[in-house]
Amino acid sequence: MEQFENFYITTPVYYVNDKPHIGHAYTSLLCDVVARFMKLAGKNVKFTTGTDEHGQKIEKAAKAKEMQPKEFTDEVSVSFKELAKFMNFEYDDFIRTTEERHKKAVVALWNRLEERGQIYLDSYSGWYSVRDEAFYQESELIDGKAPTGAEVQWIKEESYFFRLSNWQEKLLELYKNQPSFIFSESRRNEVISFVRSGLIDLSISRTSFNWGIKVPGNDKHVIYVWIDALTNYLTSIGFPSTEGEEYKRFWAVNVHVIGKDILRFHAVYWPAILLAADLPLPKQIAVHGWWLNEGEKISKSLGNVIDPIGLAQEFGVDQLRYFLLREASFGQDGNFSKKNMISRINSELANNIGNLVQRTISFLHKQCSGIVPTIDQSLLKGEESLPGCKAILDQVMNHLSKYEFNHIILLIINISSEANAYIDKSAPWTLSKTDRARMNLVIYKLLEYIRIIGILLQPIVPKSAEMILDQLQIPKEQQDLKSLCNACVSLGITLPKPTPVFLRVDAKEEK
Repeated sequence: MEQFENFYITTPVYYVNDKPHIGHAYTSLLCDVVARFMKLAGKNVKFTTGTDEHGQKIEKAAKAKEMQPKEFTDEVSVSFKELAKFMNFEYDDFIRTTEERHKKAVVALWNRLEERGQIYLDSYSGWYSVRDEAFYQESELIDGKAPTGAEVQWIKEESYFFRLSNWQEKLLELYKNQPSFIFSESRRNEVISFVRSGLIDLSISRTSFNWGIKVPGNDKHVIYVWIDALTNYLTSIGFPSTEGEEYKRFWAVNVHVIGKDILRFHAVYWPAILLAADLPLPKQIAVHGWWLNEGEKISKSLGNVIDPIGLAQEFGVDQLRYFLLREASFGQDGNFSKKNMISRINSELANNIGNLVQRTISFLHKQCSGIVPTIDQSLLKGEESLPGCKAILDQVMNHLSKYEFNHIILLIINISSEANAYIDKSAPWTLSKTDRARMNLVIYKLLEYIRIIGILLQPIVPKSAEMILDQLQIPKEQQDLKSLCNACVSLGITLPKPTPVFLRVDAKEEK
């Protein structure tokens, strides 16, 4: 992840055939954390999310509920906005593919492709999955089903095609010249293998249903839902205008964050479409894994779908954010377990970070009436020097560039553990009777540890980090990453009495 003055990050637009689940929350959380870190680094950030509301699957789901498709999508789309608000995701734009601005962008992109000779009319016959909204070749089917396990049906109908096959070599050249275009390497290799096996032209319209954006000049055809959905990234920055301020500032995207199930659409079809339309390409597509529930694949049929709002209500929003980032390595599948979540909350948040804040500020009130003591600067040497902020920040940004959120958390936990060990080693309660100058130094150093922890925790657990920084009376303008190294806790100010930041969860009382 390179450093840019402007930084544009996206989630996919989520398909609204059902209410949001843990996977939706996780993708948006990853984007939210990166966006928040980039804001703290002084970048001008745009973070978009939204809902994908067209297609045969939506039409069928609405019909099953005896609703009109628009009425159905209006209802379900709200639940995705509610999830984002509840989980404290700071997005800048929420795209709905049923909006007029989006329809204009899709039609403009279609016309741009058609003008460049990239679309033609023919007939399509092949295997199609309604659930995946995807076409599959015979060689891809497994026991008569899509690779995802979805049912497929043989369809034959008139269709417009995108000349995907024309872009095979250009795509392979892209993957070779920009190795970081697809992250991680294993996903990159997967895409390269697929493209090398041979690309065939892509059917990009349907005539067997009506719920979608009509093909310009031929309203018998509906534009393929994935052409529609992918265009949302352009809609958000004012396309079809390429002269507007938003477009000039933010296109092309710095990173699309997606789940591995939609890799092909983003890493093959999307760059090919942009190349064909003569538009700049995204800089990176970052691909995360899925979540399992107690080791089992999540599915409605098994009845083990995880409701993120229910979990957050039970354990706390920040606690859920923390666990999802801590438990899974980016790109790998994560395993959700309530037992592990409770363990993380208690051992790392409550007993480690929370305990450090509580005991330090409590001791400050007991010994110094809550006033941050003036320190003898000559004592700040050797083992007593303050934490190395520059080295810490370099490590954090290095981990962030590889989406190693769990490593960032582990680094913060290690800083807190180091501070707790420092308390035990320094024994300030003894120094209060024998060497108060040294006791003041210990207190101040601990407050600095907590300040660093509070600043770094902001993208991960925003509300809790705010509580920590407020207890240290850190001004808002000194809570960014630049201030991590260039500012410190003010001397001589009175801190409020400590407020518990992270509470323990009693496993016996847990529902």
